[in-house]
Amino acid sequence: MQFCYMEKLNFPMFNLPTKSKENKNFIFDSIRKKWLILTPEEWVRQHCVQYLINNKGYPIGLIQVEKKLKVNQREKRYDIVCFNQGGKINLLVECKRPDVKITQKTFDQISQYNYALKSDLIMITNGLKHYYCKINFEDKKYVFLDKLPPFKYH
Repeated sequence: MQFCYMEKLNFPMFNLPTKSKENKNFIFDSIRKKWLILTPEEWVRQHCVQYLINNKGYPIGLIQVEKKLKVNQREKRYDIVCFNQGGKINLLVECKRPDVKITQKTFDQISQYNYALKSDLIMITNGLKHYYCKINFEDKKYVFLDKLPPFKYH
């Protein structure tokens, strides 16, 4: 396996499996169990998955990556969701490339997704900056958190 250099991110260092084949770089997704073309957004997504597993204790079996959902009759795709042991979505993550600034538009996007998914927590990251929020469904607001809480076993 070869290391394909991508930008250093604001995550702990993980030894992510990468390879080069036919002038293309690939990264292995441990959730989907397949090699994916290594793009800047995939680099962020795979670091985030490893962060959730290795640093926040999310069980690999409770994580889904890049699945479809319907938002206002339109098909969309979320980056990462983590479930609790009861099968309810506990965390919704939106990943962006490192060169993409996180703006209100990004928060609006994840809020639309979360309207359908009803996650208690959201995380937005471009690999360099991370935002964590607890959702207050009653007041229809999010409260910013300093850090992402670890996975809780019930």
